[in-house]
Amino acid sequence: MTQVLHGPMYADIPAPVFTPGPQGTQITVRGLTKYFAGWPLYENFDLNIPKQKITSVFGPNGCGKSTLINMIAGLVPIDSGEILFDGKSLEDTKIGYVFQNYREALFPWLRTIDNIAYPLKLEGRSKAQVDRRMAELVASFDVKFDLNRFPYELSGGQQQTASIMRALAPHPEVLFLDEPFSALDFEMTLFIREKLQQVFMQTGTTMLLVSHDLEEAVYLADEVLLLTKRPTRVAEILRYAAPRPRTLETLSAPDFIQTRKLSLEIFQREVRR
Repeated sequence: MTQVLHGPMYADIPAPVFTPGPQGTQITVRGLTKYFAGWPLYENFDLNIPKQKITSVFGPNGCGKSTLINMIAGLVPIDSGEILFDGKSLEDTKIGYVFQNYREALFPWLRTIDNIAYPLKLEGRSKAQVDRRMAELVASFDVKFDLNRFPYELSGGQQQTASIMRALAPHPEVLFLDEPFSALDFEMTLFIREKLQQVFMQTGTTMLLVSHDLEEAVYLADEVLLLTKRPTRVAEILRYAAPRPRTLETLSAPDFIQTRKLSLEIFQREVRR
């Protein structure tokens, strides 16, 4: 394969021709390059993310898992490359994002229900449309806490539930989740994990999930994207086709155990390199 070099001294080298992903691709990444302090994190990186699937991103510390989805979501600028969403630009695509730090993600001066409705109001939806969508989300998540309270009056799990509801409110084409369970206790992790699975089964929303928990990554995923150390490449993409809904029994199923074992072997191989 021809090496594509980047940086000022290679400015006259033409950019690679963009090759769209295969049919059924939601996100196409081509030639993605990102440098930090002169060192490459990603260099000429290609990736296809399938439509209406959950893709989990897993890899060694420092490989740029969160940076990858932040670049795809437009939160971190890229140095070069191209990213398309079902053939469209980011500006023409409706996305949702669930941040790891839910305490900083919600507006403290707005009631929780107004936080959730915020993207709908930005879109100019009528009060009747907003109220209808709020009722749908409350029913879907079986919300028992008071949405008229301010975020700082809620528990961490309740705040993260509200964050996910806000991200889903405008019916995004793609939902990004950056380690959404890492700051939650085990009980809330199980609750929100199952709610996400239910939402996915109901809507088929494409989801891109960064996780530091291998069991969680495999359990939720249709594809497990395993990354190398930096400069980061794709080590392997493992497909996991267990039927949904996945339950506690899934964790002891032979195909789950085999996928988790293979993921761990690939992860350890990359860490040792």
